[in-house]
Amino acid sequence: MKVVTMMFWYGSGMGMWGGLLMTLGSVLVLALLVVGVLAALRYLGRVAPQAGGASRPAEDILAERFARGEIDEDEYRRRLDALRGTMSAAR
Repeated sequence: MKVVTMMFWYGSGMGMWGGLLMTLGSVLVLALLVVGVLAALRYLGRVAPQAGGASRPAEDILAERFARGEIDEDEYRRRLDALRGTMSAAR
């Protein structure tokens, strides 16, 4: 009985080029998975920026308003006490 093999088909194996391409394909898929996971972790780990720009303590904003003359000293003290929570402790 005579067996006819197709051109570039080395019996039942893939040959050198088939094995090399399969290895490169596997490495490429694995690299894409790793890059995708790292990108997802980096994206999810970000802190969302706040709408008002950089976050500033409320006491600093209040002090700036007092310095600009937008509020008087009584208003400043009352709001500062409210921010620090001393109003509820004094009552």
